[in-house]
Parts: sequence; structure tokens; C-alpha cells
Amino acid sequence: MKNQIAIIGFGTVGSGVAEVFYKNRSAIEKKAGSCLDIKYIVDIRSLEGTPYANKWTKDFQVVLDDEDVAVVIETIGGLTPAFDFSKRALQAGKHVVTSNKELVATHGAELLKIAREHNVNYLFEASVGGGIPLIHPLYQCLGAGDITEVAGILNGTTNFIMTRMFEDQMSFEDALKMAQANGYAEANPSADVEGKDACRKICILSSLIYGKHVYPDEVHTEGITGITLEDVQAASAAGYAVRLIGRVKKDSNGLIAMVSPALVSKKGQLGNITDVFNGVLVRGSDLGDVMFYGRGAGKTPTASAVLSDVIDAVRAGGNISILGWEDAPHNTNGDYLDDVTRMMIRVPASAEKAAGALFGAEEAITPAPAGEAAFLTGPLSGRKVQELCAQAKEQGIEVLSALRVLEY
Repeated sequence: MKNQIAIIGFGTVGSGVAEVFYKNRSAIEKKAGSCLDIKYIVDIRSLEGTPYANKWTKDFQVVLDDEDVAVVIETIGGLTPAFDFSKRALQAGKHVVTSNKELVATHGAELLKIAREHNVNYLFEASVGGGIPLIHPLYQCLGAGDITEVAGILNGTTNFIMTRMFEDQMSFEDALKMAQANGYAEANPSADVEGKDACRKICILSSLIYGKHVYPDEVHTEGITGITLEDVQAASAAGYAVRLIGRVKKDSNGLIAMVSPALVSKKGQLGNITDVFNGVLVRGSDLGDVMFYGRGAGKTPTASAVLSDVIDAVRAGGNISILGWEDAPHNTNGDYLDDVTRMMIRVPASAEKAAGALFGAEEAITPAPAGEAAFLTGPLSGRKVQELCAQAKEQGIEVLSALRVLEY
């Protein structure tokens, strides 16, 4: 039977794909317009004793050699061997569907080019936003709009942590422990809390929207490990929530992409997104603001997004030419230090007057955390903030924190 499926990697997402496929098989086949089945599951671990034992193999070459396999679902994660397997599958004339954000962010341009050359598809709806339909609307439904900016809460783990700090007055350390206890954070949470996960996702969105590859090592990335309870308290007193925001915008300097903690209005479109939910705001000169919201991760939501790509690949048959972007030289993006925002500054109470004069305080925040002063500035470039922080140090003023304020 043609249009057979192979799943490569049978962890949380891979097993979820098999589960959702067989649960909804008839509906999936109807939408795809073809009979489908999972023929192979490639994993280093044996599936003996499971319902999938007769599909298991360790040998990826078997998949490549089988002409009946039309779609390879890559859910290994990471770059090795996922990149090699994906490349070989595309070169063998098979569609590849993935949830692997690191691979798409790093090698997306190359894999998309190979897919075009072999008239197949490299699809990755599940790589950003999990089960939130996002990639498809951006390249198809919103393709005619002039998108000027995208900003979002792209990581559920960090959003859960910031929510607990905001709502329960927890320290970062205690909120992280709760996230780990609930299964939202890994034992090693660095990819989440240091912003790497959000960085990969904003790279994919940037590349898709603006048509050239944006590499993770070119995106300024700050995590939330330095955010304190005092930051959250001061922001709240000013009417804001602190969130980890991945964003990209197009201006006269080109593309500026970055990931950082920032203040967003508690009444705004991003500030009221809590716990493990994600939200992405797409802003355009013609379309205005469009918001995407939902669970950004999870076994079955991610599996559903993967299978929607399988349907698209089978239904399309050949390459979907409107999806993709071109490779681009490194260091062609704008400098994040040129980005201009208001700032929230925290200093010891004794330095309030001097710091306010230096940074151009426009609005005092009351009540400030005990023994501190906090205020909002007018618009400042990142470069200017660095200069002012250096001057503050020379004047003996301790800047406890300086956080961007975003108007979403």
C-alpha cells in the first residue's frame, strides 16, 4: 500500500503520533484522501511487548529502501542523527514531517531546498506552538499581509514559572522546582529558562515570515534566571506582568530578533496569558493584530499538529512551493541594541533621585519593593541603556535591574 508512514524516534511525541493516528485514523484518511498506515517505527529501544512490536526496527535504511513509505515523521529531537535521517529521507523522495524546533531553526533552509529539489515537503507545524495552528496560517492565510512584527510567549515552562512568581509570590527557584514536580520542566531546564527554546522558535517564525534564514546564534537571547521576586513585585505595582518574550520586527535597520524577559501590560494580549499556555501576536500594517493562543506543548496536541502536516503532505503530493525560505549570510540582521523601548529600572531607595535624573524617570512605581525605588523611563535604545548603566556604576549607583517594557 502506498502512502505508508514511518516514525523515527518513539519518545513522548512519537508515541503520541501513533496513539492519535490510530484513534482518529478514519478521519485522517478522509482528509488526506488516501489510505494510510504506520509501517515502521525506528527506535534504538525494542518495542517488544507493545502493540507496535511488529512495526519496530533499528534499521533506518529499511525505511529509505521501501518505496511504499511516503512520509517520514522525525521525532528524535536535537541535531544528531535527526539532520542526517531527515536529509536522506528527502533525498529518497519522501516527505518529512517534524516537531524538532532545533533542527528546523538550524538547518531549515538546507532541508527545505532539498525538499524542493526532490518535489517533496519538509513540514514543521509542531515545531512552534505545539498544537497551536500557527505555521500554516502564517504562510498561507496571512501570506498577503505586510507583517511588521511578531511577539510571543513561546515557552510554556517559563510562562508557568513567571505565573507562579506573579500570582503566588514565589521565588524563581521555588517556581522552577514546582514546574519540575509537575513535569513541565526537565531535570536540566537550561533550554527553557535560558531562553534557547524560545530562540529557536522565533528563528523559525522570523525565517518563515521574512523569507531568509535567521540563525539561533544571531539572535540576542536572555533567559529568566536573573528575574527576582522584586522584579515581579515592581512590575505588578506598575500594572505589568513579567514574561519571557520572543520577538522579531522589521524596520529601517532590517530584521531585529531577540528573546528576553520583559514587562507587558496585565490587561494586554500577552500579559494575561498564564501557566503553560503560549500566545503569539502577529502585527501587520494592513491586517492589524492577530493573536494565536493555546497549549504550546503536550503529547497529544503536538501529535495532532504533526498529523495535520502528514495530511497536507499526502494531499499535496508534490512540493508546496509557497512554504519555505532561502538561506542567508550570517550577520545580516539588525543590531538588537538599536531596539527602542521604555525601561523599568530598580535601584536602592537611597539612589532614587540620582538614578531618576540619569535615566530620565517618567513614572515612579509605588509601592516599590522594601528598601528600593523603581521607575519607568521614556523610550531608550538598548545601546543607550548600556551607556547609562555604565555611567551609573561610575557614579556609585547600583542598578538592581533594567527590564524592557513592551506595548502589546
